Amino acid sequence: MATVTLENVKKIYPGNVTAVHDFNLKINDGEFIALVGPSGCGKSTTLRMIAGLEEISCGEVKIGDRVVNNVAPKDRDIAMVFQNYALYPHMSVYDNVAFGLKLRNFSKEDIKERVNNAAELLGIKELLHRETSALSGGQRQRVALGRTIVRQPKVFLLDEPLSNLDAKMRVQMRVEISALHKRLDSTMIYVTHDQVEAMTLGDRIVVMNDGYIQQVADPVTLYDFPENKFVAGFIGTPPMNFLDGTIVKKDGKLVFQEGSFDIPVPENMQKTMAKYENKEICFGARPEDIGSPTAEAIEGAPKMNGKVQLLEPLGAENYIYVKTEKNKYIARIDPHTMLKLDEDVNFSVNLAKIKFFDKDTDLVVKIEA
Repeated sequence: MATVTLENVKKIYPGNVTAVHDFNLKINDGEFIALVGPSGCGKSTTLRMIAGLEEISCGEVKIGDRVVNNVAPKDRDIAMVFQNYALYPHMSVYDNVAFGLKLRNFSKEDIKERVNNAAELLGIKELLHRETSALSGGQRQRVALGRTIVRQPKVFLLDEPLSNLDAKMRVQMRVEISALHKRLDSTMIYVTHDQVEAMTLGDRIVVMNDGYIQQVADPVTLYDFPENKFVAGFIGTPPMNFLDGTIVKKDGKLVFQEGSFDIPVPENMQKTMAKYENKEICFGARPEDIGSPTAEAIEGAPKMNGKVQLLEPLGAENYIYVKTEKNKYIARIDPHTMLKLDEDVNFSVNLAKIKFFDKDTDLVVKIEA
């Protein structure tokens, strides 16, 4: 296995279109890194530069201690799993998995051993003599993974490998890829637009937008301590609520004034938020921190009111879409709480979990010592 290091990497296309800006990241040996972001954010381009399928405009890519900018993809000791599997439909599963080894002139005995070991690991041994055109999507994905495993590369690169599968199969394959990573103890770089995939698979997650890294952190840190409004809104389902309002002083204390209700600024943020007095700011709160038993249980918890616009019952929980005079928000409540459309509601909010975002920079306001 190996580390992967990207130093000041850029990708500029003809017409001076920059797809990736000044990308810096060190991926540790054996680490599972997920690159996540919306379509067009530069995540697949970054992966392809690591693979050597895209030329690097500026900067350096290292695999281990070797700079690979000018090294051909076949000589980088990497293996890649593509979104469309890239299998040969006229070949058997065995021949697909063995194809790369045959090109490298491995002996028949070595090929057979590697293919059988990979098939055992992935649970496709009984499929080895079938043609890939007769396989389901999940089976084809396992074959594509098998073709990379037999190579025993230093680094595995996976480009949205589950996007063609149905929801149930995606969940199953996430579990299998996670288990595979643990068994192989290999360095994996995984590209996805699905933040649930990123959160469940990645040791660390790289959140990208418009070609820039927004934040790099483990899943819990990303969720609880987003660096900016984009990360806070992208990570989490449903996303964090954002409400515009103003910081004002009432009875000697700062409060967030939304228009329909006021939310007191937490005591530990009073000093920090003083510079925003009489200024517009963005208030953030996740759905589970509004109307939840946790919020309700806090004595004297402030309230967020509004009118019910939509009810979304999901069995284990209900999501309530609420409209105020100026904003909209989503609350997660107990599934047995019965509400009606257009009903006026008054939900508690957990002050310990709220965030404020600067309107000019979109950066989270951090508590000053």
